[in-house]
Amino acid sequence: MPNPQKRVLKIAVAGNPNAGKTTLFNNLTGARQRVGNYSGVTVEVMEGTLQRGDLEMHIIDLPGTYSLTAFSEEELVARDFLLHENPDLVIDVVDASNLERNLYLTTELLEFGVPLIVVLNMSDTAQDRGIFIDVQKLSEELGAQVVPAVGNRNRGTAELLDAIVHWDAHAAELPGPAGKCRAAGPGVTSLVAVETGGHPAEWIDYGEKVEPALAEIAQHVPPRDHRRWLTVKLLEEDAEAMNELPDPNAREAVAAVAARFGEDTGADADTLIPSGRYHFIEQLVGFVSRVVPQRERTRTDRIDRVVLHTIWGVPIFLTLMFFVFTATFALGNPFMGMIESGFDWLGRTISGFWPVGAASPLKSLIVDGIIGGVGGVLIFLPNIVLLFLAIAVLEGTGYMARAAIVMDRFMSKVGLHGKSFIPLLIGFGCTVPAIMATRTLETRRDRLITMMVLPLMSCGARLPIYALMIPAFFPTQWQGPVLWIVYVVGIVLALAMARLLRATVFRGETTPMLMELPPYRLPTPVSLLVQMWTRAWLYLQKAGTVILGAAVILWFLTFYPKPPADMPIDPVHPKMETTTFSEMPDGGAKQSIALQYSVAGRVGRMLEPVLRPLGFDWRINTALLGAIAAKEVFVAQIGIVFAVEEADENSEDLRSQLRALYSPLVGLCIMIFALISTPCIATFAITRQESGSIGWALAQAWGLTALAWLFTFAVHQVGLLMGWGG
Repeated sequence: MPNPQKRVLKIAVAGNPNAGKTTLFNNLTGARQRVGNYSGVTVEVMEGTLQRGDLEMHIIDLPGTYSLTAFSEEELVARDFLLHENPDLVIDVVDASNLERNLYLTTELLEFGVPLIVVLNMSDTAQDRGIFIDVQKLSEELGAQVVPAVGNRNRGTAELLDAIVHWDAHAAELPGPAGKCRAAGPGVTSLVAVETGGHPAEWIDYGEKVEPALAEIAQHVPPRDHRRWLTVKLLEEDAEAMNELPDPNAREAVAAVAARFGEDTGADADTLIPSGRYHFIEQLVGFVSRVVPQRERTRTDRIDRVVLHTIWGVPIFLTLMFFVFTATFALGNPFMGMIESGFDWLGRTISGFWPVGAASPLKSLIVDGIIGGVGGVLIFLPNIVLLFLAIAVLEGTGYMARAAIVMDRFMSKVGLHGKSFIPLLIGFGCTVPAIMATRTLETRRDRLITMMVLPLMSCGARLPIYALMIPAFFPTQWQGPVLWIVYVVGIVLALAMARLLRATVFRGETTPMLMELPPYRLPTPVSLLVQMWTRAWLYLQKAGTVILGAAVILWFLTFYPKPPADMPIDPVHPKMETTTFSEMPDGGAKQSIALQYSVAGRVGRMLEPVLRPLGFDWRINTALLGAIAAKEVFVAQIGIVFAVEEADENSEDLRSQLRALYSPLVGLCIMIFALISTPCIATFAITRQESGSIGWALAQAWGLTALAWLFTFAVHQVGLLMGWGG
């Protein structure tokens, strides 16, 4: 029976990026977490649950944000959650070693009027730097309980839970709305209580220039929660805050007050208000902390002298990335082989329920469509898991922020943000998690530019195509250089397209990269495992189901319609000994003719006039259609077309047939087209998800396909002129 005494608290975890917020969230929730689903949100929001006696805590890990001014998607998500989801309590995670910067968000949260518990994280790092904070004084000055913690060592978690339980037990007894406790510090704050819809609110006094304008704007703001915070944002002419006013006349009056304020004071509100907050914070920090000068450089300083070096920084970063990708594939390949063998065994077992050689649509759907589709995704799971683990280690130690700093000088010259280099690197493994990794970019413009060019990185799914084509058409001494050329073509095109997009579609000032460098620290094993598992599960959910559906659709397109039994067969067809389709023996030749008659085969023939200038015939066109579902499907499709019953990248029979029919120039063009053209269905889906619009996903698909045609056409025509097409 349900417990009538059970209470549920909705708790939001907020804080600056790199303050250890997610580590604390993982310490609280462990594996009891999932991705939150909020309308219109494309930034990842994690949710978890925790039971403490009769108290159930529903904990939401908000994206890291420096303030509640919506400059980035992360800040917008955090702010909208606080505005519209009404959490019972907010845990504000503060980096104790960087108190002034982190307390800016704290002051906004206090002004917001939400019940607050402040977690003073990285207390050990602060002490190592000679920073000593009087926790009791800070708690009294903020009017909120302060809990010291060392998140990466799981210290302070129990004390935080006790603080939450204590707050819940005494909330009704505490003064202020919803049991909020406030206390003014002597000589530090100027907290003024007023009535806002029956709820007292307290705030910083911004001085004689600002307060009269705030009072005038407050007359047009209806009684509601967060009234003081909203009034301040309206004076700053925050567009999102203006949408919170339902009355058009009120919006017009507020806009007039804000415009007049700038004329009367000769200053901008969005300059004076932050100055007022920082003045308060400066006094507060001086009152509650003392700093003992350190004679020796800290460990972080000593490491940064090497990894951020103007000469050695880039080689160190590239070496680390080389090690990450080498280790990812070296460690993941044995597990990939095991998963692939498992799916092969499952396919053979399912096939065993039908007589040998029996043609059954149900058998083909299950074995080729469903098992083949799921297997095509899951065999890459070990690589994805290991790659996410490596990235989590680099992020958790604090190095990833340094990598973005190191690469920013070069990336900014081609119109990309320094942080864009990380998603581009991940793109060599798989484009889906790479696009997910663009969430680390602050502006929507930078995210979209990076998303649009990411498919030009040669992902692991393209390797089977390269492994088939290169040995088929090029001698051993040329195989390595050709593969290098294909990869370089993708990189150069990505940078060129980024530059073009920045100069045309995404014109505007380049956003300077401002990044706070966290101290180096060892991430907790639990945090690493949770991040690895969460992202791997997201990959399976968002990519696996899409590819499964696409593979089934593709199966229908290649399986139906069936040729009529009495359909005459071209007598010059290879291995031809009969005159009608029904008289042909089961095997590759019959399968190839059935494919020609199917929807996919017919579409392949329809595309011949368009793709013939690239050197492609209907056989290649049909296989390229399969690559839309997943790039590696191209190999299986081209094998069916050439009547090779067991076609894979190691099939010498298939390579010999390709060599007999096509030139090395055509082989190169196939690889170039597969590299540049429309990405797989999973990439299309994740682009739509992360961009928040199907329009960007369609623009990416059609734009890259058009670019692939133009570039491949140029390569083919130049090759013919050079005499390489014979």
